[in-house]
Amino acid sequence: MFFSSTKILPFLLLVTPNRAFAPISTRASFFTTTSTSLQASNGPFDFLKNLLPKEPSSTATVEKPAGKVRRARELIRSLVEEEECFSTEKGAKAFGDVCAVDVLYEDCYEPQPILGRVDVTNHMLSKAKQRQNRGVVRIDRITDGDKACGFAWTWTSGTSEGLRGTTFIELNANTGEIQYIREIPEPLYKPGDLTLELLKAVTKDAQPKEPAQYEQRTPTMASDVAKYLFCDVQGSSVDESMRLFDDSIIYRDFNYEEVLRGKDEVRKFIEDFSFPGITFVPTKFDDGELSSCFTWEVTLEGAEDTIKGISLYEIDEV
Repeated sequence: MFFSSTKILPFLLLVTPNRAFAPISTRASFFTTTSTSLQASNGPFDFLKNLLPKEPSSTATVEKPAGKVRRARELIRSLVEEEECFSTEKGAKAFGDVCAVDVLYEDCYEPQPILGRVDVTNHMLSKAKQRQNRGVVRIDRITDGDKACGFAWTWTSGTSEGLRGTTFIELNANTGEIQYIREIPEPLYKPGDLTLELLKAVTKDAQPKEPAQYEQRTPTMASDVAKYLFCDVQGSSVDESMRLFDDSIIYRDFNYEEVLRGKDEVRKFIEDFSFPGITFVPTKFDDGELSSCFTWEVTLEGAEDTIKGISLYEIDEV
């Protein structure tokens, strides 16, 4: 089992997920979380989508409802590994071709989300131009979602490895086109325990709340495990979270240099980050069975902005 987490902190104000309930179900093997630092607090800007003209969506390489809509995992593997969408002009255009007209791209290296197929295509072309002939993105892990999926990635050039990160992609339920993207790279500076001290400083005046009530379950599908731990159990019982961890869990938080190994280290990490004033709010889940990815925001009492993140984990096959 493995857990990983990253955070980007442009202003050195970096934060980790509240009660990082490294997930994991029947028995999980891999969990990764990446989070950014302060972003706009009004979430995925859904209201902007309603302002866009309703144009017919592109049909390039995406089968329409009359046929079988391509699964999220298959589409992403094709775009990243075959088309090389992050490092070639042809691939960047192929990525744009399968985006919905009102696609929303939260590239957390950018100050604002990118809205609309044209702007997203131009953004991908700009990234590809910068990186052309300088390596490719390698998919390290990818969830088996059908309607949405996430993948952990590493930039590689020959035998050299560079920046890592996590990306979540959701498809339009009707057309199979890419509707939403969130991408968070690994921070270049790893603050370690400074993250914990910063969080405590921001929330120092917060008062404890009553633990959440939940009905104990043992989900067996990865995405259901994520929803149970982060929607039902979160903020209530560390013991219940640990019940769903494998003894050999590996938990990676990209704010730290070293991974956590085993339930004892993971429990201490969770308990360290369990204090008043932090609210963890999941926003989107994929529908993976053996692995799952989801997006979230953390709100801090006393702070207006939110911290955006992505988590990816795997469970052991029973």
